[in-house]
Amino acid sequence: MEIVLKPLEHDQLDAFWQLAFSDPHAEWAQWNGPYFHDEMPSRREFLTTMGVDEFQDNPTRQVIWANGVMVGMVSAYYDDGALLRWLDVGITIYDASYWGKGIGKTALELWISHLFRQINLPHIGLTTWSGNKRMLGLAESLDMTLEARVRQVRYWKGQYWDSIKYGVLRDEWFEKHQL
Repeated sequence: MEIVLKPLEHDQLDAFWQLAFSDPHAEWAQWNGPYFHDEMPSRREFLTTMGVDEFQDNPTRQVIWANGVMVGMVSAYYDDGALLRWLDVGITIYDASYWGKGIGKTALELWISHLFRQINLPHIGLTTWSGNKRMLGLAESLDMTLEARVRQVRYWKGQYWDSIKYGVLRDEWFEKHQL
């Protein structure tokens, strides 16, 4: 399967909204930080403001294409804000029918390699929660190191979950990933 990462273009905004946000009860939203209770943007909001301002041609967000089909997005953000020294990554495959096919692993491997080549930082991290077994497995399959477990700080569906932080150093990454 060919996996490609590309910026979201203006003429793809509507298709991306359909994929990611048209279903307010989408399965992916149950795993991607559901304890934050984020609202899905309306189509109008996404096409006129949010999509244009935050997603379109944003170098910290790339659309995941699998065999020419838009399936998800990778992202990067600075945990330390304007200091720009602590970078974390994220990934979402929006259509659950594409889960378990290795798309996320390939996409995140491409993304981390790209970021290390573009940004001169020694470390890239990934933060998830203990209930997201797929994301835990993804981080481990990429040889990321478990760096922190903040116990019982995420509250979801009537119980507390741990916040889990993984990371990898530049030299460790390129020893194992030759992309």
